[in-house]
Amino acid sequence: MNKKIKASAAIVAAIALSFGAFATTSASAATKTFTLAYQGPLSGGEASTGIDEQNGVKYAIKVFEAANPGYKINLVSVDDEGDPAVASKVAPGVGTNTKIIGLIGPAYSGATIASLPYYKAGNLTVISPSATRVSLTDPKSPTAKSDYGRPIFHRVVATDDKQGPALAKFATAGNTAAKVFVFDDQSSYAVPLRGYVEAALKNVKGATLVGGDSVPNTTTDFSPTIAKIKSAGANVVIYTGYYSQAAVFVKQLRDSGSTATFAGGDGVFNQQFAVLAGKAGEGAKLTGVAGLADVDPKIEADFKAKIGVSSGVYAVESIDAANIFLSGIKNGKTTRAAMNKWVKSYNFKGIAGANIKFNQHGDISEGGFAGFLVTGGTLVNKGPVA
Repeated sequence: MNKKIKASAAIVAAIALSFGAFATTSASAATKTFTLAYQGPLSGGEASTGIDEQNGVKYAIKVFEAANPGYKINLVSVDDEGDPAVASKVAPGVGTNTKIIGLIGPAYSGATIASLPYYKAGNLTVISPSATRVSLTDPKSPTAKSDYGRPIFHRVVATDDKQGPALAKFATAGNTAAKVFVFDDQSSYAVPLRGYVEAALKNVKGATLVGGDSVPNTTTDFSPTIAKIKSAGANVVIYTGYYSQAAVFVKQLRDSGSTATFAGGDGVFNQQFAVLAGKAGEGAKLTGVAGLADVDPKIEADFKAKIGVSSGVYAVESIDAANIFLSGIKNGKTTRAAMNKWVKSYNFKGIAGANIKFNQHGDISEGGFAGFLVTGGTLVNKGPVA
Protein backbone atom coordinates (compact mmCIF):
# COMPACT_ATOMS: atom_id res chain seq x y z
CA MET A 1 0.00 0.00 0.00
CA ASN A 2 1.62 3.28 -1.17
CA LYS A 3 -0.93 5.75 0.12
CA LYS A 4 0.84 8.23 2.37
CA ILE A 5 -0.59 8.42 5.87
CA LYS A 6 -0.14 11.67 7.73
CA ALA A 7 -0.13 11.87 11.51
CA SER A 8 -2.40 14.45 13.05
CA ALA A 9 -0.96 17.82 13.98
CA ALA A 10 -1.53 16.88 17.60
CA ILE A 11 0.69 13.79 17.33
CA VAL A 12 3.51 15.66 15.60
CA ALA A 13 3.19 18.45 18.14
CA ALA A 14 3.39 16.00 21.03
CA ILE A 15 6.65 14.60 19.72
CA ALA A 16 8.00 18.04 18.91
CA LEU A 17 7.38 19.16 22.49
CA SER A 18 10.19 16.88 23.61
CA PHE A 19 12.57 19.11 21.65
CA GLY A 20 11.87 21.97 24.03
CA ALA A 21 10.15 24.38 21.65
CA PHE A 22 8.67 24.76 18.21
CA ALA A 23 10.62 26.20 15.31
CA THR A 24 10.37 29.88 14.42
CA THR A 25 13.32 29.87 12.04
CA SER A 26 13.25 32.50 9.34
CA ALA A 27 13.24 31.20 5.79
CA SER A 28 16.33 33.30 5.13
CA ALA A 29 18.27 31.94 8.12
CA ALA A 30 21.20 29.64 7.43
CA THR A 31 20.62 25.96 8.06
CA LYS A 32 22.33 24.65 11.18
CA THR A 33 23.87 21.23 10.61
CA PHE A 34 24.81 18.78 13.35
CA THR A 35 25.87 15.15 13.45
CA LEU A 36 24.66 12.21 15.52
CA ALA A 37 25.53 8.53 15.20
CA TYR A 38 23.78 5.21 15.61
CA GLN A 39 25.76 2.09 16.54
CA GLY A 40 24.49 -1.46 16.36
CA PRO A 41 24.45 -4.57 14.16
CA LEU A 42 23.63 -3.36 10.66
CA SER A 43 24.96 -6.45 8.90
CA GLY A 44 25.41 -10.10 9.81
CA GLY A 45 23.09 -12.44 11.65
CA GLU A 46 21.83 -9.84 14.12
CA ALA A 47 21.25 -7.04 11.60
CA SER A 48 17.48 -6.93 12.04
CA THR A 49 17.81 -5.44 15.53
CA GLY A 50 20.20 -2.72 14.40
CA ILE A 51 18.14 -1.82 11.34
CA ASP A 52 15.00 -1.58 13.47
CA GLU A 53 16.70 0.69 15.99
CA GLN A 54 18.33 2.90 13.36
CA ASN A 55 14.96 3.30 11.65
CA GLY A 56 13.64 4.61 14.96
CA VAL A 57 16.46 7.16 15.05
CA LYS A 58 15.80 8.16 11.44
CA TYR A 59 12.13 8.69 12.24
CA ALA A 60 12.93 10.94 15.20
CA ILE A 61 15.24 13.00 13.00
CA LYS A 62 12.60 13.38 10.28
CA VAL A 63 10.02 14.58 12.81
CA PHE A 64 12.54 17.00 14.32
CA GLU A 65 13.61 18.45 10.98
CA ALA A 66 9.97 18.90 9.92
CA ALA A 67 9.27 20.83 13.12
CA ASN A 68 12.53 22.77 12.90
CA PRO A 69 13.26 23.66 9.24
CA GLY A 70 16.39 25.60 10.19
CA TYR A 71 18.14 22.40 11.32
CA LYS A 72 19.76 19.56 9.41
CA ILE A 73 20.82 16.40 11.26
CA ASN A 74 23.38 14.11 9.68
CA LEU A 75 23.34 10.51 10.91
CA VAL A 76 26.51 8.41 10.88
CA SER A 77 25.82 4.66 10.73
CA VAL A 78 28.25 2.59 12.81
CA ASP A 79 27.99 -1.13 12.07
CA ASP A 80 29.48 -3.25 14.86
CA GLU A 81 27.64 -6.45 13.80
CA GLY A 82 26.73 -6.89 17.49
CA ASP A 83 30.26 -8.24 17.94
CA PRO A 84 32.70 -6.83 20.54
CA ALA A 85 35.64 -7.61 18.27
CA VAL A 86 34.14 -5.52 15.47
CA ALA A 87 33.08 -2.77 17.88
CA SER A 88 36.65 -2.38 19.11
CA LYS A 89 37.70 -1.67 15.51
CA VAL A 90 34.99 0.83 14.56
CA ALA A 91 34.72 2.71 17.87
CA PRO A 92 38.13 4.47 17.78
CA GLY A 93 37.23 6.39 14.63
CA VAL A 94 33.85 7.37 16.05
CA GLY A 95 35.42 8.53 19.29
CA THR A 96 37.85 10.85 17.51
CA ASN A 97 35.30 12.21 15.02
CA THR A 98 34.40 15.35 16.94
CA LYS A 99 31.61 16.23 14.50
CA ILE A 100 29.59 13.50 16.22
CA ILE A 101 28.11 15.09 19.35
CA GLY A 102 25.98 12.17 20.51
CA LEU A 103 25.56 8.46 19.79
CA ILE A 104 22.43 6.32 20.04
CA GLY A 105 23.63 2.83 21.00
CA PRO A 106 25.48 0.60 21.11
CA ALA A 107 22.65 -1.91 20.82
CA TYR A 108 24.38 -4.86 22.50
CA SER A 109 26.11 -5.07 25.86
CA GLY A 110 29.29 -6.75 24.64
CA ALA A 111 29.77 -4.18 21.89
CA THR A 112 29.15 -1.44 24.44
CA ILE A 113 31.89 -2.70 26.72
CA ALA A 114 34.33 -2.88 23.79
CA SER A 115 33.47 0.69 22.71
CA LEU A 116 33.48 2.41 26.10
CA PRO A 117 37.23 3.17 26.36
CA TYR A 118 37.18 5.11 23.10
CA TYR A 119 34.00 7.03 23.89
CA LYS A 120 35.18 7.87 27.38
CA ALA A 121 38.45 9.17 25.93
CA GLY A 122 36.54 11.36 23.50
CA ASN A 123 33.83 12.41 26.02
CA LEU A 124 31.20 11.18 23.56
CA THR A 125 27.83 10.73 25.26
CA VAL A 126 25.96 7.54 24.38
CA ILE A 127 22.37 6.50 25.08
CA SER A 128 21.63 2.82 24.45
CA PRO A 129 18.12 1.70 23.53
CA SER A 130 18.78 -1.94 24.40
CA ALA A 131 22.04 -2.80 26.22
CA THR A 132 20.72 -4.41 29.41
CA ARG A 133 23.81 -5.81 31.18
CA VAL A 134 23.64 -4.60 34.80
CA SER A 135 27.39 -3.96 35.23
CA LEU A 136 27.30 -1.14 32.64
CA THR A 137 25.80 1.06 35.33
CA ASP A 138 27.07 -0.69 38.47
CA PRO A 139 30.30 0.76 39.90
CA LYS A 140 30.42 -2.05 42.48
CA SER A 141 30.38 -4.84 39.88
CA PRO A 142 33.42 -7.16 39.86
CA THR A 143 33.85 -6.19 36.20
CA ALA A 144 33.31 -2.46 36.76
CA LYS A 145 36.83 -1.57 35.62
CA SER A 146 35.95 -2.58 32.07
CA ASP A 147 32.15 -2.35 32.10
CA TYR A 148 31.12 0.75 34.05
CA GLY A 149 30.12 3.40 31.55
CA ARG A 150 30.00 6.66 33.42
CA PRO A 151 30.35 9.51 32.78
CA ILE A 152 29.27 8.98 29.17
CA PHE A 153 26.98 5.91 29.19
CA HIS A 154 23.19 6.09 29.59
CA ARG A 155 20.31 3.81 28.62
CA VAL A 156 16.54 4.10 28.21
CA VAL A 157 15.78 0.44 28.91
CA ALA A 158 15.43 -1.59 32.09
CA THR A 159 18.25 -3.90 33.18
CA ASP A 160 18.67 -7.67 33.37
CA ASP A 161 18.20 -7.83 37.14
CA LYS A 162 14.57 -6.99 36.25
CA GLN A 163 14.46 -9.07 33.10
CA GLY A 164 15.72 -12.26 34.75
CA PRO A 165 12.75 -12.56 37.14
CA ALA A 166 10.35 -11.51 34.37
CA LEU A 167 11.68 -14.21 32.05
CA ALA A 168 11.61 -16.89 34.76
CA LYS A 169 8.01 -15.99 35.59
CA PHE A 170 6.74 -15.77 32.01
CA ALA A 171 8.52 -18.91 30.78
CA THR A 172 6.94 -21.07 33.50
CA ALA A 173 3.49 -19.47 33.58
CA GLY A 174 0.75 -22.09 33.39
CA ASN A 175 3.13 -24.94 34.25
CA THR A 176 2.55 -26.09 37.83
CA ALA A 177 5.53 -28.46 37.72
CA ALA A 178 8.05 -26.66 35.56
CA LYS A 179 11.37 -28.47 35.14
CA VAL A 180 13.62 -25.76 33.73
CA PHE A 181 16.85 -25.99 31.74
CA VAL A 182 18.73 -22.70 31.18
CA PHE A 183 21.63 -22.11 28.82
CA ASP A 184 23.63 -19.18 27.46
CA ASP A 185 25.80 -18.33 24.45
CA GLN A 186 28.83 -17.19 26.49
CA SER A 187 28.29 -13.52 25.58
CA SER A 188 28.56 -10.53 27.92
CA TYR A 189 24.77 -10.26 27.79
CA ALA A 190 23.74 -13.90 28.05
CA VAL A 191 25.90 -15.15 30.91
CA PRO A 192 24.73 -12.69 33.60
CA LEU A 193 21.11 -12.84 32.39
CA ARG A 194 21.22 -16.61 32.86
CA GLY A 195 22.35 -16.03 36.44
CA TYR A 196 19.41 -13.71 37.14
CA VAL A 197 16.98 -16.21 35.60
CA GLU A 198 18.31 -19.11 37.65
CA ALA A 199 18.24 -17.09 40.86
CA ALA A 200 14.66 -15.99 40.17
CA LEU A 201 13.45 -19.54 39.55
CA LYS A 202 13.95 -20.24 43.27
CA ASN A 203 11.02 -17.91 43.92
CA VAL A 204 8.69 -19.34 41.25
CA LYS A 205 6.21 -21.73 42.81
CA GLY A 206 6.38 -25.21 41.32
CA ALA A 207 9.50 -24.49 39.26
CA THR A 208 12.70 -26.53 39.56
CA LEU A 209 16.04 -25.86 37.88
CA VAL A 210 17.04 -29.26 36.46
CA GLY A 211 20.06 -28.37 34.35
CA GLY A 212 21.98 -25.90 32.25
CA ASP A 213 24.65 -25.43 29.60
CA SER A 214 26.92 -22.81 28.06
CA VAL A 215 27.75 -22.96 24.35
CA PRO A 216 29.66 -20.60 22.01
CA ASN A 217 27.58 -18.18 19.97
CA THR A 218 29.01 -19.81 16.84
CA THR A 219 27.39 -23.17 17.62
CA THR A 220 25.56 -24.82 14.72
CA ASP A 221 25.04 -28.30 16.19
CA PHE A 222 23.06 -28.21 19.43
CA SER A 223 22.68 -31.97 19.78
CA PRO A 224 24.89 -32.18 22.92
CA THR A 225 22.74 -29.53 24.65
CA ILE A 226 19.52 -31.20 23.49
CA ALA A 227 20.76 -34.50 24.90
CA LYS A 228 21.29 -32.80 28.26
CA ILE A 229 17.79 -31.31 28.10
CA LYS A 230 16.23 -34.70 27.50
CA SER A 231 18.37 -36.37 30.17
CA ALA A 232 17.29 -33.74 32.70
CA GLY A 233 13.61 -34.27 31.86
CA ALA A 234 13.14 -30.54 31.23
CA ASN A 235 9.75 -29.32 30.06
CA VAL A 236 10.84 -25.66 29.88
CA VAL A 237 14.00 -24.48 28.08
CA ILE A 238 15.23 -20.91 28.50
CA TYR A 239 17.93 -19.51 26.20
CA THR A 240 19.58 -16.21 27.14
CA GLY A 241 21.43 -15.54 23.87
CA TYR A 242 20.35 -13.90 20.61
CA TYR A 243 17.68 -14.60 18.01
CA SER A 244 19.73 -15.93 15.10
CA GLN A 245 21.16 -18.77 17.19
CA ALA A 246 17.86 -19.30 18.98
CA ALA A 247 16.15 -20.00 15.65
CA VAL A 248 18.73 -22.67 14.78
CA PHE A 249 18.43 -24.24 18.23
CA VAL A 250 14.64 -24.39 18.41
CA LYS A 251 14.45 -26.07 14.99
CA GLN A 252 16.84 -28.77 16.19
CA LEU A 253 14.96 -29.05 19.49
CA ARG A 254 11.66 -29.71 17.69
CA ASP A 255 13.31 -32.07 15.20
CA SER A 256 14.51 -34.11 18.19
CA GLY A 257 10.90 -34.66 19.23
CA SER A 258 11.00 -32.40 22.27
CA THR A 259 7.81 -30.50 23.11
CA ALA A 260 9.37 -28.48 25.94
CA THR A 261 8.32 -24.84 26.12
CA PHE A 262 11.00 -22.63 24.58
CA ALA A 263 11.61 -19.18 26.05
CA GLY A 264 14.14 -16.41 25.55
CA GLY A 265 15.02 -12.91 26.68
CA ASP A 266 15.12 -9.68 24.72
CA GLY A 267 18.08 -10.96 22.72
CA VAL A 268 15.69 -13.44 21.10
CA PHE A 269 12.91 -10.84 21.03
CA ASN A 270 12.85 -10.02 17.34
CA GLN A 271 10.37 -10.67 14.54
CA GLN A 272 13.21 -12.31 12.63
CA PHE A 273 13.30 -15.08 15.23
CA ALA A 274 9.77 -16.06 14.20
CA VAL A 275 10.70 -15.78 10.53
CA LEU A 276 13.87 -17.86 10.81
CA ALA A 277 12.40 -20.43 13.20
CA GLY A 278 9.22 -20.91 11.20
CA LYS A 279 6.84 -23.51 12.56
CA ALA A 280 9.37 -24.54 15.22
CA GLY A 281 9.10 -21.08 16.80
CA GLU A 282 5.35 -21.25 17.38
CA GLY A 283 4.47 -20.92 21.05
CA ALA A 284 7.86 -19.50 22.04
CA LYS A 285 7.74 -17.17 25.04
CA LEU A 286 9.93 -14.06 24.90
CA THR A 287 10.51 -11.03 27.10
CA GLY A 288 10.88 -7.65 25.44
CA VAL A 289 9.48 -4.13 25.34
CA ALA A 290 6.24 -2.71 23.95
CA GLY A 291 6.32 -1.73 20.30
CA LEU A 292 5.42 1.60 18.77
CA ALA A 293 2.07 0.26 17.53
CA ASP A 294 1.23 -0.74 21.12
CA VAL A 295 2.08 2.76 22.33
CA ASP A 296 0.20 4.78 19.69
CA PRO A 297 -1.14 3.41 16.37
CA LYS A 298 -1.24 6.94 14.94
CA ILE A 299 2.49 7.41 15.49
CA GLU A 300 3.06 3.96 14.00
CA ALA A 301 1.14 5.04 10.90
CA ASP A 302 3.27 8.17 10.65
CA PHE A 303 6.38 6.02 11.08
CA LYS A 304 5.36 3.83 8.11
CA ALA A 305 4.68 6.91 6.01
CA LYS A 306 8.05 8.51 6.79
CA ILE A 307 10.31 5.43 6.87
CA GLY A 308 8.50 3.17 4.44
CA VAL A 309 8.34 0.13 6.74
CA SER A 310 6.67 -0.80 10.00
CA SER A 311 8.61 -0.08 13.17
CA GLY A 312 10.51 -2.95 14.77
CA VAL A 313 12.03 -3.88 18.12
CA TYR A 314 13.16 -1.10 20.43
CA ALA A 315 11.62 1.58 18.20
CA VAL A 316 10.19 3.45 21.19
CA GLU A 317 13.51 3.40 23.03
CA SER A 318 15.46 4.42 19.91
CA ILE A 319 13.14 7.34 19.25
CA ASP A 320 13.36 8.44 22.89
CA ALA A 321 17.16 8.24 22.86
CA ALA A 322 17.36 10.26 19.65
CA ASN A 323 14.89 12.83 20.97
CA ILE A 324 17.07 13.47 24.02
CA PHE A 325 19.98 14.45 21.78
CA LEU A 326 17.73 16.40 19.40
CA SER A 327 16.25 18.40 22.25
CA GLY A 328 19.78 19.18 23.37
CA ILE A 329 20.65 20.46 19.90
CA LYS A 330 17.47 22.57 19.86
CA ASN A 331 18.56 24.05 23.18
CA GLY A 332 22.03 24.96 21.94
CA LYS A 333 23.97 22.04 23.43
CA THR A 334 26.12 21.49 20.37
CA THR A 335 29.45 20.41 21.82
CA ARG A 336 30.22 17.05 23.39
CA ALA A 337 30.75 18.62 26.82
CA ALA A 338 27.52 20.62 26.68
CA MET A 339 25.57 17.61 25.42
CA ASN A 340 26.86 15.44 28.25
CA LYS A 341 25.60 17.94 30.82
CA TRP A 342 22.26 18.19 29.01
CA VAL A 343 21.71 14.46 29.00
CA LYS A 344 22.61 14.11 32.68
CA SER A 345 19.98 16.71 33.61
CA TYR A 346 17.32 15.55 31.14
CA ASN A 347 13.85 15.12 32.66
CA PHE A 348 10.96 14.75 30.24
CA LYS A 349 8.37 12.16 29.26
CA GLY A 350 9.15 9.67 26.51
CA ILE A 351 6.69 8.94 23.71
CA ALA A 352 5.21 6.05 25.71
CA GLY A 353 4.49 8.37 28.63
CA ALA A 354 7.22 7.12 30.95
CA ASN A 355 9.34 9.71 32.71
CA ILE A 356 12.94 9.73 31.48
CA LYS A 357 15.47 10.96 33.99
CA PHE A 358 18.89 9.38 34.44
CA ASN A 359 20.30 8.60 37.85
CA GLN A 360 23.96 9.15 38.69
CA HIS A 361 24.89 5.88 37.00
CA GLY A 362 22.96 6.40 33.74
CA ASP A 363 19.85 4.31 34.43
CA ILE A 364 16.19 5.36 34.28
CA SER A 365 13.87 4.76 37.21
CA GLU A 366 10.85 3.65 35.16
CA GLY A 367 10.60 0.79 32.70
CA GLY A 368 10.20 -2.96 32.61
CA PHE A 369 9.53 -5.93 30.36
CA ALA A 370 6.48 -7.42 28.69
CA GLY A 371 5.83 -11.02 27.71
CA PHE A 372 5.43 -11.96 24.03
CA LEU A 373 4.05 -15.19 22.60
CA VAL A 374 4.97 -16.24 19.05
CA THR A 375 1.59 -16.87 17.44
CA GLY A 376 1.05 -17.38 13.72
CA GLY A 377 4.59 -16.20 13.05
CA THR A 378 4.05 -12.92 14.92
CA LEU A 379 5.25 -11.67 18.31
CA VAL A 380 2.05 -11.00 20.26
CA ASN A 381 2.27 -8.75 23.31
CA LYS A 382 0.69 -10.51 26.31
CA GLY A 383 1.19 -7.59 28.69
CA PRO A 384 3.68 -6.45 31.35
CA VAL A 385 5.60 -9.09 33.29
CA ALA A 386 7.91 -6.83 35.29
